[in-house]
Amino acid sequence: MELPECPVCLQTYDGDGTIPRVLACGHSVCEACLVQLPQHFTDTVRCPACTQLVKYPTQQGPSALPKNIDLLRICLEHSSSSASSSNNSGKAKQSFENDHPRFWSDEFYATWKDWILPEDVVSIESEPSDDEQPGLCSVLRGRFGSTSKLKGRVCFKDHHSLSLAQIVSLPSVNDSKFKFSYVALMMKCLDGMKEEERNELGLILRVSTKLSRICKAYGLWRDSVDGRLFLVCERHKVNLSGKFDDFRNGFSGGCGDSLNKDGVCGFAMIGINICEALIDLHSEGLVAGSFGLSCFCLDELGGIYVDLNETLVMGRKVRRKIMNAVSTREMVRDRQVGEICNELLKNQVFVCPELLFELLQKEDIALENGCYPVGYNSDVWSLACVLLHLLIGNELFQHVPEINEENSSDLSTWYISWVEGVKSLLEHKLGTEYLFLRQTLYKCLNTNPGSRPHVSDVRKCIRELLIKPQFDVVACVENEVNKDSNCHCLILGELCPLPKERSQAKKDHESHERDNGCHEELDRQGKERIGKSFTGDLSGAMVELKDLQGHLDCITGLAVGGDFLFSSSFDKTVRVWSLQDFSHVHTFRGHEHKVMALAYVDDEPPLCISGDSEGGIFIWGITVPLGEGPLKKWYEQKDWRFSGIHALTISRRRYLYTGSGDRSIKAWSLQNGSLSCTMNGHRSVVSTLSVCDEVLYSGSWDGTIRLWSLNDHSPLAVLGEDMPREMTSVLSITADRHTLVASHENGCVKVWRNDVYMKSERLHNGAIFAITMQGRWLYTGGWDKVVNFQELSGDEFQFDVKPVGSILSSAVITALLCWQGKIFVGYADKSIKVYYNSN
Repeated sequence: MELPECPVCLQTYDGDGTIPRVLACGHSVCEACLVQLPQHFTDTVRCPACTQLVKYPTQQGPSALPKNIDLLRICLEHSSSSASSSNNSGKAKQSFENDHPRFWSDEFYATWKDWILPEDVVSIESEPSDDEQPGLCSVLRGRFGSTSKLKGRVCFKDHHSLSLAQIVSLPSVNDSKFKFSYVALMMKCLDGMKEEERNELGLILRVSTKLSRICKAYGLWRDSVDGRLFLVCERHKVNLSGKFDDFRNGFSGGCGDSLNKDGVCGFAMIGINICEALIDLHSEGLVAGSFGLSCFCLDELGGIYVDLNETLVMGRKVRRKIMNAVSTREMVRDRQVGEICNELLKNQVFVCPELLFELLQKEDIALENGCYPVGYNSDVWSLACVLLHLLIGNELFQHVPEINEENSSDLSTWYISWVEGVKSLLEHKLGTEYLFLRQTLYKCLNTNPGSRPHVSDVRKCIRELLIKPQFDVVACVENEVNKDSNCHCLILGELCPLPKERSQAKKDHESHERDNGCHEELDRQGKERIGKSFTGDLSGAMVELKDLQGHLDCITGLAVGGDFLFSSSFDKTVRVWSLQDFSHVHTFRGHEHKVMALAYVDDEPPLCISGDSEGGIFIWGITVPLGEGPLKKWYEQKDWRFSGIHALTISRRRYLYTGSGDRSIKAWSLQNGSLSCTMNGHRSVVSTLSVCDEVLYSGSWDGTIRLWSLNDHSPLAVLGEDMPREMTSVLSITADRHTLVASHENGCVKVWRNDVYMKSERLHNGAIFAITMQGRWLYTGGWDKVVNFQELSGDEFQFDVKPVGSILSSAVITALLCWQGKIFVGYADKSIKVYYNSN
């Protein structure tokens, strides 16, 4: 025989240390554990056995509660025998029900939610030209004022310029009834990406917020017009490409081609800043492999930053040029590689040789020669070209040798010819005074990355143009990276090849040919990234199943029971609908005033109860055949100032509770319709009622929620009084064992989890008249004619209300009900619509 034990500490009761005390719900807990139980409300406590909220004498302590003499007698009689141990370590947390498929895990949501920018934070002012496709780098304008905060992460000023880089596109969804929320679409878009793509995107976001020489990434934003997902970064008004002519004039002093002393100093300042930006980039393991002047921008103080968005866009241009050049070839010879290099240089795109060969191999092209691996010194080659461009000017590209019969058979001959031309131009510009600078830049152009100097060495060389080594006290202090560590090349990464790669296109083409099918070429906007599975998920969302017509005025209440759907209306009737085919079955008539509330009693016999605006309470029999008149009716006592029933609910103790315009809650016996008690405390109309775990919740226009014990109808707690600034009318509440949600006139919902206030969230533009909860899913609707779907997740420490989607309507939503995967929506335009979750 197992001896009685405390449900908290699992110790056997005795008359000395573990004394059982009886709570109002009938369960017993030892004195020591009662003292330790959390008290979220004054003079109340949650029973650890049944979780019911019961009265507890805080001042007197547990000694004021009666002892459980029967339990003590059993324990004392068996004191000689050892108490059996319990394997239960405590009550397990109740998980939310899975009424709808989960689109993301809590861990995935927590990882990405802070990077999602609001939908209305930016607007595209200029569409990209064809040259900018498939990447995009457009000017955006913030819509927030200078004091508006953005997810606690950044403050956008009016007319603040930003830059975009397209990451992926979301397929369009043709379902006109259900619209997924912006956050849900963003999450699903991220979920549809390959893991390698998400890892790279996360790396870029983290790096950009850590480093001072990288343009800051604000987060991710989705264009609602075409579904494109963008990486949003800060954009400085000036880049090196735009100021190139000014720099060149400054270097030469406006007289001749040679650099004067001031010009050398100006070049050195710019060169040092560029080197430091690259050192910052390399310190976090990132490598570009290809740069142009447009990849660097300047702030108001002349500081130079790496624009990662522009770097991604340039990488996509490089990959597209290579794809176009080798689209019909199975092997690329030196002549073709030389032609590609020639075109890239003339377009001022500086791709290091090893990256070029690596990209060709990625396109399944056989090469005649091998290549070196891409690493940190790959950026040194591109850096040298940027510096040479600043020093030499556009002549650097005008003297690129053409591919001819003499150099077409050997790529090295073409390359040596170009390097010799660069040397000649550089000697002409610098003369013989800056030998060390020239030698360093020559080494940077070495085809072997291992023979090139490091970025920090280039920085030292340029710094010596300003400060002699013997005076440079910080010359030995450099922020170098571990040369042996692994690096991530942006252009070789997963975010740059936005167009479908040629090798995959060939496989798809062959596969479709085998199936004798036909498949259109996927566009270069990346829409194929999400795949058919995601499109299927979206199209399988809530769809309209039935439109119930018959009422002559606004719908006020919905209830389900006994294979019927019941609906009440301002037209003074209660209609009955079949849940099999949603046909109209019957109409209860008898009310002389607007029917305001509705409830179903699952008893023997089953009953439907309705209340009207003049205090009339009607009880209807549900036994088939349905009767014409009510089984019973009575009226609450009228108050000359306030009157009418605004809310109804039922308890298992066969009590009917009414919320009235006279600010009271009344308990009525269902046996004879007698008034059992009146609960007072609210200061305005009691607008909504709900019963859960032997607790009655009442919401009022006074902005508060009151909790009442169903054992003796005594008050337990008041919610909302400690938030006077946020007090707006409570219009609807819903509760389960752990969660209480209240909707308000200002479009907000407030959430309590295990008696702890968690958060307030604005879900609608206007009053929320109807709210219902099923498992972890919360449904709300109101004045803005939208039914919103939210997922509730979290615990006592962190709680989230995640927007999932919405149903756009043509009328105000006045009633909501969930039942077996279906959502019943009552509207102010007299209609009732049934939506079905096809998933």
